[in-house]
Parts: sequence; structure tokens; C-alpha cells
Amino acid sequence: MSRISRILLAGVTLLAVAAPAAAETFRWGASRDIGSLDPYSYGDSFTLGVLNHIYEGLVRYDRDLKIESALATSWEIVSPTTWRFKLREGVKFHNGADFTAEDVQASLKRAADPKSPLKGNIPAYKGSRVIDDHTIEIDVTENYPLLLNDLTTIYIFDAGWLKDNNAEAPTDVGAGVEGYATYNANGTGPFKVESRQPDAKSVFVKFDGWWDKPVHNLDRIEFSPVASDATRVAALLAGDIDFTDKAPVQDIPRLEASPNVKLLEGTDLRTVMLGFSQRDQLISGAPNPMKDLRVRQALQISIDLDLIQKRVMRGKSRNAGTLVAPPIPGYDAALDTPVKADPEKAKALLKEAGAEGFEFDFNCSDTLVNEEQICQAIASMWSRIGLKPKLDQGPRAVQTPKRSGGKVDVYTLGWATLPMLDGYSLTSQVLHTKEGTFGIFNWGGWSDKEFDKLTEASSTELDRTKRLALVTESLKVARDHALMIPLHQQPLTWATTDKVADLPLMPDNLPRLWLVKK
Repeated sequence: MSRISRILLAGVTLLAVAAPAAAETFRWGASRDIGSLDPYSYGDSFTLGVLNHIYEGLVRYDRDLKIESALATSWEIVSPTTWRFKLREGVKFHNGADFTAEDVQASLKRAADPKSPLKGNIPAYKGSRVIDDHTIEIDVTENYPLLLNDLTTIYIFDAGWLKDNNAEAPTDVGAGVEGYATYNANGTGPFKVESRQPDAKSVFVKFDGWWDKPVHNLDRIEFSPVASDATRVAALLAGDIDFTDKAPVQDIPRLEASPNVKLLEGTDLRTVMLGFSQRDQLISGAPNPMKDLRVRQALQISIDLDLIQKRVMRGKSRNAGTLVAPPIPGYDAALDTPVKADPEKAKALLKEAGAEGFEFDFNCSDTLVNEEQICQAIASMWSRIGLKPKLDQGPRAVQTPKRSGGKVDVYTLGWATLPMLDGYSLTSQVLHTKEGTFGIFNWGGWSDKEFDKLTEASSTELDRTKRLALVTESLKVARDHALMIPLHQQPLTWATTDKVADLPLMPDNLPRLWLVKK
């Protein structure tokens, strides 16, 4: 059976034969599946957010997205390059093994492996030393201020479990490589994996040995990916699921009218943007006109953001003039003026650059809110100024290898600056030259040494005011050079049935079901 068929079958089964669930069962109807049970094999924020119910880091974000202790109880900077962490005692893994510093060291080594898709999440990591069972020292590049932010998604594995199952090295599911940890899990989190059926259903059950005091009253989470918006909405209205983290904006009036549905609405931290190839040739082999700033500016000012906001996003998005959202450190309101559409000026710029009527690939995925409609609208706007975009729409699993392999001309990207929740996340991972742990998501091949110097300087400046000024300066360079086109912060809309009494809406769009009451 094909992957698409399994997804459709899951949706039909969910509606047609879903068994009555006990009050303590929480049924999550998601718009997509997680990439893997291994958090180091598929480092997107959604997968990491789901797996945070199974695995934990040394620290975590609280309800207000502030750093708080988790598997570490305290930490101190003992030198410009060394942090010392005291670890929580009495913590058990789901298989009953004791949590120690050896587990932290094995997990850090695994996450930082050159083959790990998550290595960019700990760009300053150099190594670690076990001091005793509950003390570890972590070495970083000099004066690195964001280690705690980075560690929120470096989840801790049981070192013995990794060794016993030949899983000490990470795998890259995005590149088609799988391993034992792809389908099996052993964390310290509030829930443990009972079963996993990719593209159908994953079941997590309460871990009675969790070290923390549960706020939730759940015994079981049934996580079912339902790709079809219509099927997912129907399931919620029928009471066949309790929650979806992606309520379609076009169905909000219908959901608001239902007495048995509660909507939780906000604005996502994720900024939706477009990136350009900066390579010498387009994927067709033709010379690349987008290396010329005038061409990038023409592509930008031909896009009518107001029309997209009104028609495609149903008025629920927030037009963006810069590449990070207002709550993100490094944001500057002075940069956040959305560019107004001016098709005639766009045509003039293309003519001036000698780039009229060129053809290019426009790579779009299926992960952003209304992404297909956004891409169709933008392609139409580009066509009106005489360009020839070839829309390549496909699922994330198909499009990501093209992007990471440099086989794109223009592409969509949504960036929420996770896990850092800092503008440096974007400047270091998306816009910095691809080298070492920098530029992991620099799919366009952009490289500017002056920009890199600014970004690198912001990574070692301990004075927060000075550091954020450097991040802001980097974002200004990105705007002035039209490295990416910011579109909007997408709407954040969750929906539950009235059986869910308490579910905090999180601006990072990551549900924390250990805080839920039903």
C-alpha cells in the first residue's frame, strides 16, 4: 500500500470505526505525521515537539517560553568555554534504567555527529566530560551565550539502550536512512510509546515513573495524522478526535458555530518566507538572473502581501517586513515594514537587469498553512510581470531532499527560530555560509563574508544588548540585499472539543499535553 493510501485509510478509519475512547484518552488529529521516533534523525520542530512527550532535555521552556530546569537542576559557567550541569537524581528511563551523566554524554555525542540532522541545533558544542554520576561539564566555543536555548531540544537517550540496539550513531530519515530508534523509543518523559504505525496511529501511554509532578490527567494519547483538512474537521465536529493543532483558516467560521468546539487562536512565531538560489546556474542549466539584486527586488515587489493576507489567509496572518516575528529577540520594528506591491516597477527592474521573461523552478511543500494556495497566488503574480515560474508542489518528504541538495531555484520556508527562540537561529542556520554547523538550512547557497562576520560576532557577545544589536544588523543586511522575501507570520489556530478543559495555547505552536486536563 502506498504512503498516500495509508494516510487516506487512516482518515477514513478515524471517522468510520473509531472505538469509543475513555475520558482519560486524548485523541490528537494532526495534519501530518512525525518523521521518526528518533529526535536526532529528523530535526523539524513539529517532530521534536511531539517527541518532547517521550524524551526530555536538560532544560525546557515553560508556559511563558522561559528556560526552566528539567533533567538538570542547576548550571554554572566555570570558564569562558565550560558549563557545569548538576543532574536530577532519581530519574528513570521508561525501561527502568537510571539516568546518569553517561547518558547525557552519549546523547550529546550522538546529536553532534556529522551525520546528525540536529547538529545545527548545538552549533557551539565541542565536547563533554563526566565528573560523576550526576555532574557533567560541556565545552563550547568561547563566550557562547545561547547554550541553554540550544539544549531544550537535545533530548537525552539511555546510553546502554543505544549501545544494546546498535543505535549509538544517528540516522537521517530525511535522506532515507533508518535504524532501531526510528521505530522504538526509551526516554524519561511523561509518556512512553506503546505502539507506532507510521502514517496511521502512534499511541503514547502515561509513564507512572515520571520524575515530575503531572499536571495532566491523561492515561493515553492517540496521535493520528489526518492530512485532509476536510476529514480532520469532520472528525473534530463528530467528536472522533479531541484536538487538532492545525484548524484550517477557511473552516474557522464553521468551527466557531459549533457548540461542541473550542477555538484557540493566536499568531505563530513562525515567519513564512521565500528563498532564492544564489548559484551560478538555475537547475535547468541556464544562467541564474537571481544573483542580481534588482531581480530579487523585482520578485519581491511583484507580490501583493495584502491580497494574500485577505484572500488566501482569510485575514488571519500578519504581514511581515522582516524575517523574524516581533517576540523574537533581535527583532527591530524599524525593519518591519512590509514591501508594497508595485508590478510596474518590478517590470522596469527586470528590464534594467536584462532578465525579462526568464523561467525558473518554484519549489513548494505541504507544511505551511495554506501553502499550496500561497504558492499558486505568488506564481500567478510573477506570471503577470512576464516571468515563467514552474510550480513544483509536493509533500515535505519529496521536497526536502531537493532543497537540501541545492536542486531548487525559489523555495518556501517557515522559520520559528526554534529551539533558540532568538534571531541568531535564522542568521546562523539559514543565511550564514554553509560550513561546519553553520548554514544547515542555507538551501540557496548564499555566501557573504561580511554577513558571516556579523553573525559569528553575535554568537560570542555575552552582553545581551550588544549581541542583539548585532543580530538586528544582520537582519538589516538580509533585508537590504533581499536575501529572502518575508511574507507573513502564519495564523496559529488549535481546536478542541468541549471535553478538553484545559489546553494552553503555546506561541511556538508545540502542544504540551503534560499540561492538559480533560
